[in-house]
Amino acid sequence: MSELSNTYPTDALQALDASHHLHPFTDHGSLRQEGSRVIVKGDGVWLTDSDGKRIMDGMAGLWNVQIGHGRTEIADAVAAQMRELSYYNTFFKTTHPPVIALSEMIAKLAPDPYNQMFYVSSGSEANDTVLRLVRYFWDIKGKPNKKTIITRWNAYHGSTVAGTSLGGMKAMHAQGDLPIPGIHHIDQPYWFDEGGDMSPDEFGIAAARKLEEAIDRIGEDKIAAFMAEPIQGAGGVIIPPETYWPEVKRILADRDILLIADEVISGFGRLGEWFGSTVYNIEPDLIAVAKGMTSGYLPMGGVLVHDRVADVLEHTGSEFFHGYTYSGHPACAAAAIANLQIMQDEGVVEHVRDVAAPGFAKMFASLADHPLVGEARTKGLLGAIELVPNKDSRDRFANYGDVGTICRDISFQHGLVMRAVRDSMILSPPLVITPDELEWMGATVGKVLDETGAELKRRNLW
Repeated sequence: MSELSNTYPTDALQALDASHHLHPFTDHGSLRQEGSRVIVKGDGVWLTDSDGKRIMDGMAGLWNVQIGHGRTEIADAVAAQMRELSYYNTFFKTTHPPVIALSEMIAKLAPDPYNQMFYVSSGSEANDTVLRLVRYFWDIKGKPNKKTIITRWNAYHGSTVAGTSLGGMKAMHAQGDLPIPGIHHIDQPYWFDEGGDMSPDEFGIAAARKLEEAIDRIGEDKIAAFMAEPIQGAGGVIIPPETYWPEVKRILADRDILLIADEVISGFGRLGEWFGSTVYNIEPDLIAVAKGMTSGYLPMGGVLVHDRVADVLEHTGSEFFHGYTYSGHPACAAAAIANLQIMQDEGVVEHVRDVAAPGFAKMFASLADHPLVGEARTKGLLGAIELVPNKDSRDRFANYGDVGTICRDISFQHGLVMRAVRDSMILSPPLVITPDELEWMGATVGKVLDETGAELKRRNLW
């Protein structure tokens, strides 16, 4: 085993972490009792913790490590750029070669006609930018009353004030008196939990028509945009029925309302195309991106702007008062260029489409017969397993969410990072995962489900 890069034993690292580090989305009292998991190394789809245990990164970091861990090409590209120009801003009519090159590269990868990119440092900032941008757009068009943005319950659009407001996570809204005014939420297309007696196709149309109802109730003259993830990621990998997006397109076709796609997760290859909008044949006015743009090697995001919006912005004669110190950071741009070049040179998106996604779907299908599994669904390299007490119904366990947590902890014990969203078990591995690694993942998930079932019976929960 190679030497680990931690300075202290695990318990010492955990003590220091507890003393000085406030984690995101964390009950810190509970964490201090348990101790943090300390990750010290990454290689491909594998992680190593401070005790030397090897763990498969079944969540690709946080949905973002497309090309896997440990690619020295990106480290080399960033180091070379930092020796040349470590930082300069893109304010005040200024630019630099890396951000110019990256902008051209993304424009070529994006479907036509998306030729303009606004840079930020994260998906949350991308969605803040979207809110500012659509309201500015309608002001320019002489329609200042068009301020309301329609989004969906249980969607996740980030954790800034605007991102949390645009998202539909009620627990997040409760902290900070959110959402801000001008955000309206409609039902999500979550057939497994909310479809009732309808078929998936019937429910897809019914869920889409919640948008139509909201438009009629609020008034088209007051609505700026409809915003949605092609697939809701953090909400539980909610894959809409096939009828959903065509019906949304019909509803918006003759209405003066922008469409925003949050592709922070689905962008850059995760669904087997460069963009999820292509998979679902939608043509948004704005596409928010981040995560896979750099494979997480450095923080960077942005908003791809359709030509029909960019043309309006470019002929106003006025300034858009928005931007960030690190918009278009040269080292981050160098990381993104290296990442996207690797993805093109090695056919990573094609690998997802032709090899990894079919293998992933086959593996999930093999889990569907397990007595704990109510549904096992995938799209590209996004997957969810619904844990239920009775396969013949879609009822949930009494303490909704507890079973998912139990299953997640058992999965970690078996060396697999699997995320729990309530009682849905989520997997989203690096795009470079091999058939052998998928086989290991499937076998491990099977063991985890078996042990979860045994543990639930031991606790008299099932």
